[in-house]
Amino acid sequence: MMKGRVVLITGANEGIGFAIARICHDRGARVVLHGLDASALETSARKLGPGVTYIAADLNDPAAPGKIVGFVLGEHGRIDGLVNNAGMLDRCTLDTVSADLIDRMFAVNFRAPLMLIQAAAAQMATQKTGGSIVNIGSVNASCGAPTLLVYSATKGALMTITQNLGSTLGPKHVRINQINVGWTVTESENRIQAAEGQPENWQDQIPASYKPSGALLTPDQIARHAVFWLSDESAPVTGQVCDVEQYPMIGRAFGANWSDE
Repeated sequence: MMKGRVVLITGANEGIGFAIARICHDRGARVVLHGLDASALETSARKLGPGVTYIAADLNDPAAPGKIVGFVLGEHGRIDGLVNNAGMLDRCTLDTVSADLIDRMFAVNFRAPLMLIQAAAAQMATQKTGGSIVNIGSVNASCGAPTLLVYSATKGALMTITQNLGSTLGPKHVRINQINVGWTVTESENRIQAAEGQPENWQDQIPASYKPSGALLTPDQIARHAVFWLSDESAPVTGQVCDVEQYPMIGRAFGANWSDE
């Protein structure tokens, strides 16, 4: 289902983005990686194999989305898939939130994906095969922990435009869906836990209520869901939001801090 398709994945240097890129590449797609660090992207591209290109750009820059999609079109002349995976994960509470943090997080987590969708969908609409867009959201979009105040709001906003554009883009043969991801172990999450003073084996100390399967989610598990929504295997469904978590989200209430349980 992915053979020959041109797929752009933002935040693809590591973690979930890189896992999505690997599956797309393994299934025959022409993959374009996006990230902040050109050197790191070059290393990631080499890991995936021949034919993978990359572009470094800061999504906090309003011009970045157009530059990124323009690069893809310059390399391949088309774009068949867009995965909006990049995002800021900065913590804050009602007591610590600032106007600057709100502006930066909404710029990267909401404005940039929307402008990438605008640029990519304009091209997809001209292609006989249309295209598919997948937004990587978070289960925190439904509420979120106290320390994820602004992050949760950005993912809620992303969820809203996914549903809105499902109707708008459908007649243009462009599908858009979102997966709201649960707690996943990535390199970034490990760095965050270390910065917050958690021990190296922090995953082992998480209560079973957070990981009923015995472990937290992995990037590869999330990637398989993302590629399903990216491919024709999920057609013609559009405008949908799917929670990718180990338990039903509605009705579950956890403590503010897992380490306090």
